[in-house]
Amino acid sequence: MAKVNLEALGTQPIGKLLVQQAVPASIGILVMSLNMIVDTIFLGRWIGPLAISAITVVIPITFFIGAIGLAIGIGGTSVLSRALGAGDQNKALRVFGNQTTLTFLISGFLAILGLLFQNYLIDFFGADDSFKEYALTYYRIVLYGIVMLAMIMMGNNIIRAEGQPKFAMVAMILPAIGNIFMDYILINVMGYGMEGAAWATFISYAICFGFIVWFFITKSELKLTFESFKLSPTIVREISGLSFVTLARQGTIAVLSVLLNNVLIGYGDALDVAIYGIISRMLMFALFPVIGINQGFMPIAGYNYGAEKYQRVRETINTSIKYGGILAICIFTIIMIFPESFVSLFISNKESLDAQTLADNTEILKRTPSALRLVFLATPVIIIQLIGSAYFQSIGKATPALLLSLTKQGFFLIPLILILPPFLGVLGVWIAFPIADVLSTVLTGYFLNREVRKTLMISNAT
Repeated sequence: MAKVNLEALGTQPIGKLLVQQAVPASIGILVMSLNMIVDTIFLGRWIGPLAISAITVVIPITFFIGAIGLAIGIGGTSVLSRALGAGDQNKALRVFGNQTTLTFLISGFLAILGLLFQNYLIDFFGADDSFKEYALTYYRIVLYGIVMLAMIMMGNNIIRAEGQPKFAMVAMILPAIGNIFMDYILINVMGYGMEGAAWATFISYAICFGFIVWFFITKSELKLTFESFKLSPTIVREISGLSFVTLARQGTIAVLSVLLNNVLIGYGDALDVAIYGIISRMLMFALFPVIGINQGFMPIAGYNYGAEKYQRVRETINTSIKYGGILAICIFTIIMIFPESFVSLFISNKESLDAQTLADNTEILKRTPSALRLVFLATPVIIIQLIGSAYFQSIGKATPALLLSLTKQGFFLIPLILILPPFLGVLGVWIAFPIADVLSTVLTGYFLNREVRKTLMISNAT
């Protein structure tokens, strides 16, 4: 893919730019989602649906600790990039060193707490007796490597800030391939079951962590010294202030996952948790091109807004919504027509399976297609919500960006999941998703339209 320089962002055709920016982003998201979906397929087919329930309960815990590294990485990268742009190499090194120290200390502390209170946390996050042992087995081993995950999430942002997107992409691809390969060896060949799945995840973290350490030792221009790791109150405040938006967003997703697991267990059973595990992975996998459009949109909109080329900003918004809407409609159509085909990937009907697992698989195949259709029901309109919140972030308006990015999960989906299931049972959970999508789209569309009329219509500068 041709490299897009800064000047091109303000001169080249918007459609061409959007494709150039969105394709690499989509590839990265695709690799991550394929890793998660193949991992879940292996667990479902080689261990059983309760294994999917187990990792669905564990993931919010590991996700939040990993998000610490992501938040520190994104927040610190803004400070680091400005320091590099100003030629202040000393500050850049101190920022990177402080990011490393903060990520290690916070994630390490949370990992220790997580291991000390593992039984309480597994119960709190929604496990029941039918799959609690699976969950604990996976949780313990994965938590041994969670500091590596946090460091990976932080380090990958630094690699991008240094202008090395190819190395950042390789850092995403290596653990995905490693995890899939080790899943096959440890679960299918060696028969280690849930323990094998956990060690496969641990090894994938180690592979990626090793690659990132190698990059910073051999390729990076940021050569850390002992002094770089000493925490500076000023730098920590800068990093923390910019990290909050990302951490709030990721934290809301973790809270939502905990709530969903507990509501599904309360109004359904362990198989409903497995169904949510399948659907959540399908959401990330199926929507990767739409999310890629959203990520590709941001640098184009931000550059042209800064250059006061408001007509190009409007064109970027319209083109992104058009392209993303077309992709979303295609995804919606495929999911509506072929849900059974996707669900069947996650289960096995081999006669060698015990009677209970076969019965569970039959239930999964019976229940999941209708739930999948409901969750994806509002897919054609979600691009408006994504582009709306991304627009405010790209022009530096952090508060509306944060509020709009939280509208679906925080303001609508969480309350709906609390309100609907007492009346509709598990069906209320699945119905909550399209309702939240529509409400958040309407709200975001209103504020986006108002901002466009207020700000982007004041000039026809190109």
